[in-house]
Amino acid sequence: MSRIGNHPIPLPAKVEITLAPSEITVKGPLGTLKRGLPSGLSIEKDGDHLVCKAANAEVNAMHGTLRALVANMVKGVTDGFERRLTLVGVGYRAQAAGDKINLSLGFSHPVVHRMPPGVKVETPAQTEIVVKGIDKQQVGQVAAEIRAYRPPEPYKGKGVRYVGERVVIKETKKK
Repeated sequence: MSRIGNHPIPLPAKVEITLAPSEITVKGPLGTLKRGLPSGLSIEKDGDHLVCKAANAEVNAMHGTLRALVANMVKGVTDGFERRLTLVGVGYRAQAAGDKINLSLGFSHPVVHRMPPGVKVETPAQTEIVVKGIDKQQVGQVAAEIRAYRPPEPYKGKGVRYVGERVVIKETKKK
């Protein structure tokens, strides 16, 4: 049985939950998120907590996963999620323009990345990117797509990296 799935999910006062047999909707101050429920799993509201229930042992693999996904939905509509990226390299720059981000990453052309709906991007400095949104998976996916344009290379460490990411620098070949 899942140990994570047994923990109740606390609900803040400003969050509304709508439970349907095959779907859960979480509405909060930052927006609304919906997710389908796998068959064999159910969610019950118990006062100011949500409890995930597994019908049988066959769905135990999804029990903890569903609990974590719903907890992330509750956190997303109350606080939101963000991923920070930094640009390391001479001439590497980023500039947010509406729902797009313009990147200069040492290519012969600028890279323009369009944000999906529900995700916002900010550039507090020319070498910093902040991706924000209410859906944790979507925020992480957009940050990974931006990083994929120029991942950190192992010899000088130049490229787009997450804040706090450690890049191991290799030693060059010696004769």
